[in-house]
Amino acid sequence: MNSSTTPAAGAAAAMLLVGTSTAVSASIADYPVLTGQALRYALAAAILLAVVHHRRLPRAGLTPRDFLLLAALSATGLAGFNIFLVEATRHAGPAMIGTVVGAIPVVLALVGPLTQRRRPATRTVGAAAVVTLGAAVATGLGGGSLHGLLLSLGALAGEVAFSLLALPLLPKLGPLRVAAYPAALSVPMLLAASILLDGTNTLRLPTLSEAAAFGYLGVLVTAIAFFLWYDALRRLGADHAGLFAGLVPVGALITTAALGVGTVGPADLAGAALVAVGVTVGLRQPAPAGDTRPADQGRPASEPQAPGRQGTVDLPTGRRLPVRPGSGAGRRD
Repeated sequence: MNSSTTPAAGAAAAMLLVGTSTAVSASIADYPVLTGQALRYALAAAILLAVVHHRRLPRAGLTPRDFLLLAALSATGLAGFNIFLVEATRHAGPAMIGTVVGAIPVVLALVGPLTQRRRPATRTVGAAAVVTLGAAVATGLGGGSLHGLLLSLGALAGEVAFSLLALPLLPKLGPLRVAAYPAALSVPMLLAASILLDGTNTLRLPTLSEAAAFGYLGVLVTAIAFFLWYDALRRLGADHAGLFAGLVPVGALITTAALGVGTVGPADLAGAALVAVGVTVGLRQPAPAGDTRPADQGRPASEPQAPGRQGTVDLPTGRRLPVRPGSGAGRRD
C-alpha cells in the first residue's frame, strides 16, 4: 500500500465532511452566524482538549513564537475567515464566493512548497488547477460586486492561513493540539466580532433544532475534520493535501443527493469528475528518470557502491552526474 494512502483518505474524509455542512445550513439560517460559529468552535475545542487530556500526550512547552502562530491561526484561519465570509455574502452571491475560495488547491500548490524552500511541482500545480476548475464548474461562477470579490479574497486568504500557519506547529504539537488550541482561541474573537458587527442581540440560546445542527458542525465538521486535515497536512504537505480541498463541493453534492434537498445536474457531475481526475493525477508519483520499473517498485533511494568504483548523483533535471570516489560531491555535512 502506498505510504500516502492513509493520510490521503483522511484528507478526503475531512473535506467531504466540511462539504456536508450545507445540509444543516437551513436549520441555522436564522441564527446569528458569528455567534453560531463561536458555539461550534467551543464545542469542538472542548472535545479535542478532552481527547488530549485522555491520551496523556507528552507535555509540549509553548514558546512565544508558538503562541503568536496559534493566535494568528485563530485570528485569520478561523475567526477572520468567518468574518470575511459573512461580510462577502452581503455583496456577492454564494456561487462567486465558492469559486474564489475554491481556488485554495492552486494557492497551496504554489505557496506551500515555497514556505519550505522548495520549488512547486509542475504536476501538482497543474492537478490543482484541474481541481479548482472542477470546483468552479460544480459551484458555478455566480456574480457580485468588486467589494464582494475583495471580501471573498479575504476569506481565501484565511483559508490559506488555516493550513500554512499550522505547518510549523505540527511537528511539535501534533494534529490534536493544533486543531484544539486555535478553536478555543477563536471563540472570544468571534463573540467580540458578533457583538461589534450585529449588537448584543446576537447572543441568544439556540433552539433544539439549532443546537442539534451546531452539535453536528462541532463534532463532525470541526473536531473530527480538523484533526483529519491537520494529520494529513503534516504527512502529505500543503501542496498535496490542498488538492483535497476541491472535494468540499463534492461533499455538498453527495449530501444534497442523499437527502433529496436539491437536484444534481450535469455541471455538478462534470465538476466532481474533474476534481477526481485532478486529485488522482496530483497524487500519482512519477517513476524516477531512467527507471523502467513501475513506480511502486522503484530503486532504493541510495544503493551502496563498491569501494573504489565511480558512483552517480541524481540531478533535479533527471540526469546523473558521475562522481569520483573521495571527491565529496553529493555530501551533506
